[in-house]
Amino acid sequence: MKKILRFFKKEWMLALSLAAAVAGLILTPMTAQRFAQIDWRTLGTLFMMLCVLEGFKQENVLQPLADSASRLRHMTTLTLFLVFGVFFSSMFVTNDVSLMIFVPLTILLFRRMDQESYILPVISMENIAAIRGSLLMPFGSPQNLFLFGQIDVGVGRFMLRMLPLCAMSAALLVVFVFVLYRKDLHRAVMPRTDASALPPERRVQRATDLALFVLVLAVIVTRTRWWPVALLIVPTAICIVDRRLFLKVDYALLVTFLCFFIFSSSVAANETVAAFLRRSVAGHEYWWAIGLSQIISNVPATIVLFPFAVNRDALIYGADTAGLCSLIGSLASVINYRIYVRAYPQNGGKFLRTFTLVSWAFFVIVVIPGYLLSRSRIF
Repeated sequence: MKKILRFFKKEWMLALSLAAAVAGLILTPMTAQRFAQIDWRTLGTLFMMLCVLEGFKQENVLQPLADSASRLRHMTTLTLFLVFGVFFSSMFVTNDVSLMIFVPLTILLFRRMDQESYILPVISMENIAAIRGSLLMPFGSPQNLFLFGQIDVGVGRFMLRMLPLCAMSAALLVVFVFVLYRKDLHRAVMPRTDASALPPERRVQRATDLALFVLVLAVIVTRTRWWPVALLIVPTAICIVDRRLFLKVDYALLVTFLCFFIFSSSVAANETVAAFLRRSVAGHEYWWAIGLSQIISNVPATIVLFPFAVNRDALIYGADTAGLCSLIGSLASVINYRIYVRAYPQNGGKFLRTFTLVSWAFFVIVVIPGYLLSRSRIF
């Protein structure tokens, strides 16, 4: 029992999601139809990406990108490179995938440069960059992808509507980076003398990881209905190349996602809750999206609220702002947390404090402009 309690204390997000799933099942028992409607595509894609990125870490595949970043002379420039790498890549590979790529890279670089004190504020800004950069594209985040598939609007019109929030966020991120290094804007990058002491790379494993990464990105970008084929290919290739990799995959994160999907499905299927939402959500979609996301995260909240929303602009603006309030507000933030605590298991509380401070500083600036923009509908 003590081991179980210690496990759930360490994996508190998993414990929270399990409690939510159980509460949802008590509220509305699961049926075969609802079980089939769970977003298995997202879960399958996440599993593939976790496998591939674990391979990246083991085989040092990100080393060329790390070497390029290491050539930058100042911490300000390096941080801007990393933050805006997340910002722009999240538009095309989704915010969670972007964080999976850049957060481990940031930790690697800052450790090598003896700058670990900056890791937390920088990855907190990367989290903001992922959430705010991804809002520009209809496939930048799971909630955008869901809403774009439900609403009859073209890509150009969608992007034009989201552009003001995206541009404002980019400008604010630059300000935040300069505030972080305000005492020494020209702080030099100081690499360790043992920075080149890296694990040997295995050519076959590295080539396999890169090929699988391209495959997973293609599945995400094209939204192909053949994603189950990729879900067979990725584990099979890993079994052939290095089956020990499966022991290192973050399965707790997968279960966390599954539990939140179960909870959101149960809430939407309950007639009493549905009647309440029909009365309450219309006209208040922006604030409902932000508030509910703090309980079940923005992707499940978007799915739950969509049938009851009249102003779809407000819903998507609220969902894309919700991730700035708390760790639970966006599942991308949960991924960020998971990556960090695997590197620093003792610093979970420190992450939450820094993440909350940086995110709320950003949130209070953008929340009202987002609300005002959401009042003029285009969808």
